Amino acid sequence: MAAPRTPFLLRRRFAIGYGALLLALFGASALDREGLRRWLELDREVKRVQQENRDLERDNARMRREVQALTGDPAALERAAREDLGYVRPGEIILKLDEGAAR
Repeated sequence: MAAPRTPFLLRRRFAIGYGALLLALFGASALDREGLRRWLELDREVKRVQQENRDLERDNARMRREVQALTGDPAALERAAREDLGYVRPGEIILKLDEGAAR
């Protein structure tokens, strides 16, 4: 006559079976192109786009400050004209050094 099964043995078998099923599902997901690999790929893409958005927000804030300065500060406007457009005052002498020659 077989010994009656105890609840402990039933729970242990259930836990082993459940673990094996989870392992099989995880393995199938990892091997499936639309499964875990796709999720990891999309997660990397999301992080890249979030970093790009942070960089763009920083650039936008810098440009807003520059526009504000250019519209209200004559010294900033003169500096921008000199640096960006190469404007000089009459009588000024500009010396341009080649950065590549110094190396």
